[in-house]
Amino acid sequence: MPTLTMSFLAILQALALLAIAPLMTGVSRMIRARMHSRRGPGVLQDYRDIIKLIKRQDLAPESSGLVFRAAPYIVLSTMLLLAMALPVFTRHSPVSAVADLITFAYVFALARFFFALSGIDSGSSFAGIGAGRELTMGVLVEPTMILSLVVVALVEGSTNLGSISASIAGGYLQAPMAILLALLAFAFTVFIEMGKLPFDMAEAEQELQEGPLTEYSGPSLAVLKLGLGLKKIVMAQFLIGVFLPFGNAPTLEIGALAVAAIALPLKLLAIFVLAGLIENSMARGRFLMTSRVTWIGFGCAVLAFVFYLTGL
Repeated sequence: MPTLTMSFLAILQALALLAIAPLMTGVSRMIRARMHSRRGPGVLQDYRDIIKLIKRQDLAPESSGLVFRAAPYIVLSTMLLLAMALPVFTRHSPVSAVADLITFAYVFALARFFFALSGIDSGSSFAGIGAGRELTMGVLVEPTMILSLVVVALVEGSTNLGSISASIAGGYLQAPMAILLALLAFAFTVFIEMGKLPFDMAEAEQELQEGPLTEYSGPSLAVLKLGLGLKKIVMAQFLIGVFLPFGNAPTLEIGALAVAAIALPLKLLAIFVLAGLIENSMARGRFLMTSRVTWIGFGCAVLAFVFYLTGL
């Protein structure tokens, strides 16, 4: 395929995911409000918040350093890079160099690292606690994510996300039970990374995954909110593009790409609605109990690996 065409497609899909990120987070807030018998903000409120923040003055703590100021742009840039590499409109990745499973995991961890480091670099003890909790969540979640992806890579014989997506689109013929359990384990990690209860409360900046946000303001806060919103979209699309690539274009034909473009927001909406319904059907849990809950996802991933070894 022409390199210029794939480069254009990669940039287009990254911008498309970035554009609809505030819309999907707005849908999540609307579902939460409706299930709590509240009117709540409209689905476009996050767009208005970002525009308002861009117009505000950018303030930073006196004790903060370069990492604090650079972190929002690093988080957003890494998420845009991952959005370019994912199978979004097609079954193959437009940027194969980044679409490797190991590379993808490291780039994703880079965003988490700088987000947590920004809380420490702010000089605020409160933000530092939030940063510590963010890293703890990474330790609990990332092994499940990586193991579930490794199982699928072993089944399909490739670590390239585009190749895995294309193979799965052809049908769950090889080790279907292993792939199904890997799908469940990965969906569990996606739910956590999207900042859902009982692991996080996305609208409370003093909570687990958004503690480092407390010292940000103005355009920096807007960029960071865009990055975190895009992170949720990237994780949801990761699940859809790799494990559920049905509807994606097998070739670069205009008709197939048009169908994929129409299906994209509908599939993302289904993921966010389902996650919102599950989130608001359970109670908040204590942070110290989180490790006991994450064993469920890790157990599914281990069982998927066992099923792969047995050929199921």
